Amino acid sequence: MTVTVRNHVNVSGQPDGRPVMFAHGFGCDQNMWRLVAPAFEADHRVVLFDLVGAGRSDLSAYSPERYSSLHGYAQDLLDICRELDLTDIVFVGHSVSALIGVLAANAEPERFGRLVLVGPSPRYIDDEGYTGGFSAEDIEELLESLDSNYLGWSSEMAPVIMGNPDRPELGEELTNSFCRTDPQIARQFAQVTFLSDNRADLSRCKIPSLILQCANDAIAPEAVGRYVHEAIPGSELVMMRATGHCPNLSAPEETIAAIRAFL
Repeated sequence: MTVTVRNHVNVSGQPDGRPVMFAHGFGCDQNMWRLVAPAFEADHRVVLFDLVGAGRSDLSAYSPERYSSLHGYAQDLLDICRELDLTDIVFVGHSVSALIGVLAANAEPERFGRLVLVGPSPRYIDDEGYTGGFSAEDIEELLESLDSNYLGWSSEMAPVIMGNPDRPELGEELTNSFCRTDPQIARQFAQVTFLSDNRADLSRCKIPSLILQCANDAIAPEAVGRYVHEAIPGSELVMMRATGHCPNLSAPEETIAAIRAFL
């Protein structure tokens, strides 16, 4: 099995252009970038892919051992970079994929030119001197709910994650995306996502980085965005007008403008 098949990799735009890679968050797939990625095709080589277990990736490639931490997904990302011979990459990662990108860039910094971290969170659980937005009990309840009734969890959580209650179609789209994910894989990925602590990895990141922080983000609140900004040396923080956790869907034009300004 090739890497491009495993991760359902799609490449468009200018073959000789600077590569821009878009990575999706939990419960989503590359389709979540459909309103943003085309804006870069005129002058960049655009690379989209699905994390293993999501979208049209090859589910037979899923291994509970390999994906027991975010490092397994970071290794997949580097596999794609090697197979496509990508360097000077602009990596745009949403939510948990923002941290996957940091791990990959720390492992092979020579491949990356810029990181754009959209709604990143290195740790979701509050800790002494750190606000992650959730208590340990919150996360335990979330995982138990996901375990007992995945479809019910999806329909309840997706609108909260998306925000923008005046635009219910966005929450419905995210709900449908969650429901297309294999429940067992989603359960393990949720555990890896919400129980990881990647705070120590941030200070090791030497790639110029942009943090995009949305207002009223129930998953990665403003305090988290500011923490990431302060922890990554020389990073930039942009506070977006967009609300919720998915500006790639709710505010694509603002997202595009912020990325372009950083380039």
